[in-house]
Amino acid sequence: MEQELKVLIVDDDEVDRIAVRRALKDVERQICFTEAKSYAEAIASLEKQTFDCIFIDYGLPDRDGLAIVKTIHKLNIASPIVVLTGQGDEQLAVKLMKSGVTDYLPKSQVSSKTLPKVLFNAVRVYQAIMQATLADQRLHESHTLLIQKNHDLRLLEQQRQDFIAHLTHDLKTPIIAADLMLKLFHKEAFCPLSLEMHTAITAMIHSNKNLLDIVNTLLEVYCYESGAKELTLIVCDVWKIAQEVVVELRPLAQEKGIILRTKKRDEKLQIVDQFKVMGDYLELRRMLTNLIGNSIKFTEVGFVEIDLSLSPCDDTKNSCVSILVKDSGIGMSISEQESLFQRFRKGNHKQSGSGLGLHLVHRIVTAHQGVISVSSEIDRGSVFTIHLPTLAAKSTL
Repeated sequence: MEQELKVLIVDDDEVDRIAVRRALKDVERQICFTEAKSYAEAIASLEKQTFDCIFIDYGLPDRDGLAIVKTIHKLNIASPIVVLTGQGDEQLAVKLMKSGVTDYLPKSQVSSKTLPKVLFNAVRVYQAIMQATLADQRLHESHTLLIQKNHDLRLLEQQRQDFIAHLTHDLKTPIIAADLMLKLFHKEAFCPLSLEMHTAITAMIHSNKNLLDIVNTLLEVYCYESGAKELTLIVCDVWKIAQEVVVELRPLAQEKGIILRTKKRDEKLQIVDQFKVMGDYLELRRMLTNLIGNSIKFTEVGFVEIDLSLSPCDDTKNSCVSILVKDSGIGMSISEQESLFQRFRKGNHKQSGSGLGLHLVHRIVTAHQGVISVSSEIDRGSVFTIHLPTLAAKSTL
């Protein structure tokens, strides 16, 4: 059961206070109301307890609503503030929003339809900000919290099914909010920063980006598994896509001293259109990026090679584009190969990630009516093989 909401109503007019309570009486969550008739009573209540939302009348007998807003900020109270007024002045609304007010509503619009929406929107914004603030505080607490990616991978392992269904979208909001705030700090939007602070914030931004990449991958997996993924089908040149991905990933290979190369098995394969398929360009690019990046990650010495050719498609006369991603990496055992494309499958190697990348590759291949397989030996590398129907196959995706 959800916790009770604590709401403070600041208004010298009893009729207006009753109107607020009445508009919120039928909401699903239980609400505990506290009332204040003046600026002084409001501040006294705020100093005693914390509220989930504060409704303030702009016109009060001792001070105006803007004065309360300023005092609330001075007291470092982060509760969302909604100003209610009968003036209906657009300029006043702009002034209030600039002062840090969460929302603004004329009293003439207060009803059981409008006010609950305003309340829960304000509470959601407040909770997102609190989550972003908490994440930022944790990043400052210790060096281990800078690797937030590992923390969330442990959460993924623990929560599995219900994590995707219930938390993925909720996670993305505070991560993006934290990213925007960190970038503002990095640009010195609030105050000058020392060289040490710039270095620390840069590390935080990098860590936050890794975390956002994981969440985005998780969202992609969820879209495929829930049936919500829609492909934008166009004619795609697989050879061209492979070349683009290799150019993008070559610096990673060079950093490790690995040779990254592409080739066509037969000179005849240079005939126009032979490597073209009907598919989603972004998804095919994501597929190759994940697969080639994975080979680079688990190869310490030697090479990673992308080999394209044509092959028969099943037992028909149609042809498939065959994509082989070979490496001279650490290889895998038979048992590891059997579960390689499973969701949240984590390898035994220290560099093993979330277990989502290859699962997503498998989903993309399947969505394009293709097949993927792997063969590998310990310390002798791996070969990933993908077959995708060519345009000539005229497959209906």
